[in-house]
Amino acid sequence: MDENLKKIIPFLKPYKTNVIWNIIFNILYALFSTLSFIALIPMLDVLFKDAEKVVAKPKFTSIWEITSFGKDYLYFYITKLTEENGAQYALLLVVCIVIITFLLKNLFNYLALNHLLLLKNGVLRDLRNKMFDKIIDLPVSYYSEKRKGDVMARMLNDVNEVKNSFFSILELVVKEPMTILFTIGAMVAISFKLTLFVFIFIPISGFIISKIGKSLKAKSKKAQDENGYLISIVEETLGGLKVVKSYNAERTFTAKFNDSIQRLYRITNSIGKKNNLSSPLSEFMGILVIAILLWYGGNMVLVDKLADGTPLLEGSKFLAYMGLAYNILTPAKAISKASYQVKTGLAAAERVFDVLEVENTITDQSNAIQKSSFDDSISIENISFKYEDEIVLKNFSLQIPKGKTVALVGQSGSGKSTIANLLTRFYDVNEGSIKIDNTDIKDLSMNSLRSLMGLVTQDSILFNDTIKNNILLGKQNATDEEIIAALKVANAYEFVKDLPNGIDTNIGDSGGKLSGGQKQRLSIARAVLKNPPIMILDEATSALDTESEKFVQIALENMMQNRTSIVIAHRLSTIQKADVIVVMQKGEIVEQGTHEELLAKNGMYSKLVMMQSFE
Repeated sequence: MDENLKKIIPFLKPYKTNVIWNIIFNILYALFSTLSFIALIPMLDVLFKDAEKVVAKPKFTSIWEITSFGKDYLYFYITKLTEENGAQYALLLVVCIVIITFLLKNLFNYLALNHLLLLKNGVLRDLRNKMFDKIIDLPVSYYSEKRKGDVMARMLNDVNEVKNSFFSILELVVKEPMTILFTIGAMVAISFKLTLFVFIFIPISGFIISKIGKSLKAKSKKAQDENGYLISIVEETLGGLKVVKSYNAERTFTAKFNDSIQRLYRITNSIGKKNNLSSPLSEFMGILVIAILLWYGGNMVLVDKLADGTPLLEGSKFLAYMGLAYNILTPAKAISKASYQVKTGLAAAERVFDVLEVENTITDQSNAIQKSSFDDSISIENISFKYEDEIVLKNFSLQIPKGKTVALVGQSGSGKSTIANLLTRFYDVNEGSIKIDNTDIKDLSMNSLRSLMGLVTQDSILFNDTIKNNILLGKQNATDEEIIAALKVANAYEFVKDLPNGIDTNIGDSGGKLSGGQKQRLSIARAVLKNPPIMILDEATSALDTESEKFVQIALENMMQNRTSIVIAHRLSTIQKADVIVVMQKGEIVEQGTHEELLAKNGMYSKLVMMQSFE
């Protein structure tokens, strides 16, 4: 059994009732599909005045003879109706039987499809939920290596492909094989000799079709990978549209997109050609067999005679037999088509499980501590960290007492922002430890660790929603009064109150309707509303102009009162009031002290201040 097939099975368990009913209704569909053709025999017998005369009412003797009992009982009524009311009444009876069998066949098909629909949509929903839980749960580091567009494609397109293609397997193992089985059973009962031809045809046809479909799974995976890349290009282009336009780079991105579309066009054409070949090929091979059956069976009806002069095969039985033989073609075609679809579904399932099975390296321990308060200090002890092979921090130690503001300064690449990533456990240290109140943060539950911290980053990450809903992320059950109070602390209420709908104003995609300074003040308001004891400010003012910076700086100072703050700063003017300034270079501390102490040392900090004063 294919590995991905085994992985899908747990998702079927909640829908086992639907699976069972689908199988039952498919078996009944297959049975009545066969009976609908067998019912043609008595109708043709009545038409051609060939009906077997049964005068005595048959008696039921045992379950093993139910077929001959049913046949005798039907012919008894046909004989009785013909003698009492004329042949047209007998014809009406058999026509009604034909209609009922076809009606039941289609009713069972409808019920089977309904249960399959509930199964497919249920598994689609569960897989998407599982995928979203996983992509939310995975560490930030995963997305620095993967294309976000490809992850989106796996969640949306590939999961859908699993739904549309993969569940053809139920038809592959139940509906169509059972139809073939019942049909062949009926054909053997009518004429064993003729049925031998069908037995020769099925394996030959299956072999040829499987040869064509062999490379389909690999090609389907290729197409799905390319689709993921295509969505990535669209996502990146839209995300950086200002840069694309300002650098006149439209042609570059269009060429990139066109190349991907062209590759996808070639792969999907190749897959489509093989898919399209399956149906006509199986039908043509079926017609070849039908032609042989017509010749051979026709001779049995017209030429070959038994000892008493009657034909070797009755005309009515031969016509019904031909109907049954053609009835095999439809499921044979469906099986070849479904086997192709399953290959596409398996390729999509592989891409889905690639994400679902990624091991999350940053998780809670089984006995994780729930911590609700910050009482003493943050202690960073001899930590070392590297992104893949690049060492960013080495033997870094720092003590941050409660209520103090510690600023981290240094040139780009000195490891300042990495400290913020490690404190919030977006990444884990390679060596050493980070402790809060003498407890290693790896021993704390992630939820309680992050509840103690508020993070304001250089890029104001806002969502396409109202100001109110963006700020409520800090505290889901906050009142409007609390939101307005937080906006005031963040120095943001003065512009929010003038907006058309106040805090209910939609700010557009990524807050595109606001200025940089306004967006940053909303980010600060969100952190203020959360009201955590530890605040991490990662270059919160570096992307702002001077006037916006003043507003944001006031907001930051308001927020940092009576709090433990770690300020990662590029602009040194913003951290002169810090209790301790830590100067970093290449992942190590080179100086630390207050603003005045460091200036007096006339070392690296002094040089940085000098350089910025001339900017």
